Amino acid sequence: MLLSKCIHPEILEAVGKMGHGSRVLISDGGYPHITGSPASAKKVWLNLMPDKLRVTDVLEALTSIIPIEEAFVMVPPDESDQPIFGEFKKQLPNLELTKLQRLEFYDKAREPDTAMIIATGDQRNWANLLLTMGFIKHPEGKGDY
Repeated sequence: MLLSKCIHPEILEAVGKMGHGSRVLISDGGYPHITGSPASAKKVWLNLMPDKLRVTDVLEALTSIIPIEEAFVMVPPDESDQPIFGEFKKQLPNLELTKLQRLEFYDKAREPDTAMIIATGDQRNWANLLLTMGFIKHPEGKGDY
């Protein structure tokens, strides 16, 4: 048994193949999972039933195994904050959420740096989150060539 919060084998495999700058899309139940991401991205299907699992559940697991340096959210035409954004901010306290209109968000998620898409059954509006993997700063002398 693993000690981290994330024990999903496909997610762990994909994260192990990713690196600094790679992106992970955690999508809600209404996201166009196939056409809204690059063909090369690993697809992980966690959308068994409506609201099982939710984007925030997956975010909790991911933040236990990877550093995150950037987060993009999809916003409605008026660019208003959505209730789900408060939950994202609680789980990502040191990050600003970068707001993108729907079509801009789709374009960003389709970029080749999106290495994995995790489909959830989340039914909340605007509950899509595109994360950029950060890096771990090693102590001086470690990792020097």
